[in-house]
Amino acid sequence: MQMFFSTHYAGRPLIINFRDGEPWRKVFGPLFIYLNSVYADDDPFTLWADAKEQMIIETKSWPYDFPMSEDYPYAEKRGIVMGRLLVCDSYISQRLIIGSSAYIGLGYQFWTQADDRGYFIIKGVRAGNYSLYAWVPGFIGDYKNNACWEIGIPDRTAAEYFVPDPNPNLLNQLYVKNGEKYRQYGLWDRYTELYYQQDLVYTVGVSNYQTDWYFAQVNRNTGNKTYIPTTWQILFDLDYIDEQGNYTLQLALASATDAELQVKTILLLGMASMVCTGYTVLVYRDLYSSPEQTELF
Repeated sequence: MQMFFSTHYAGRPLIINFRDGEPWRKVFGPLFIYLNSVYADDDPFTLWADAKEQMIIETKSWPYDFPMSEDYPYAEKRGIVMGRLLVCDSYISQRLIIGSSAYIGLGYQFWTQADDRGYFIIKGVRAGNYSLYAWVPGFIGDYKNNACWEIGIPDRTAAEYFVPDPNPNLLNQLYVKNGEKYRQYGLWDRYTELYYQQDLVYTVGVSNYQTDWYFAQVNRNTGNKTYIPTTWQILFDLDYIDEQGNYTLQLALASATDAELQVKTILLLGMASMVCTGYTVLVYRDLYSSPEQTELF
């Protein structure tokens, strides 16, 4: 119960606060714990295959029909949300674009992924008022032309950046072949091992973001459980500077809740500026799950 009420799953914005005597009810669970076993001479990886099969069975059985709490609605008292997502983007096409493989959710714990034709269905939804959210891979929703340079691909995945191999002692087999290498534990300390002499320096036009841009800016481990901030540099040349114009530095950040990002711009003309974001603990929990777009001027 302490874990459910903690900030572990959702962070501080969803922490629960009550006034004296304020009534509040919530159902946690039911929780399913599956214990399986094999003989000593059997392949232990068959345990994982068996557990996945059981997971499919339990998923099809949800919502369960055995809880006796009046606050737990059975399947016949839940609804279904279905539809089709089409994207209007005149920069790409004058026709509506099918929202293939889009992530669609209602907040809370109700979400799904659209098929290749943009159709989606969310089952077992509790009665209530919801806002419908959708995210289409490859669309960031804010387009600028005449870009001087960019690092990576603005598709809200960050999948193209360099993710190091984890410490062999911390390797999790679940994330080896599924394209989620960034979820491996302890990757924040791998930065110190790779950049042990100086912090990351990225030169536009020379460096390669697939090998030279670390997937997350983290602190440097100096030992004795001590971490210090790191300073990354992006070096670039402009053939022409419009002294009367405006230049916008646009960053796609995973979150901004518990660690501060400071951006300082220095030009050879002698001008300098600095801006700070909020705080984030996203690297420690779950990377790139809810990107947001931030413009720094």
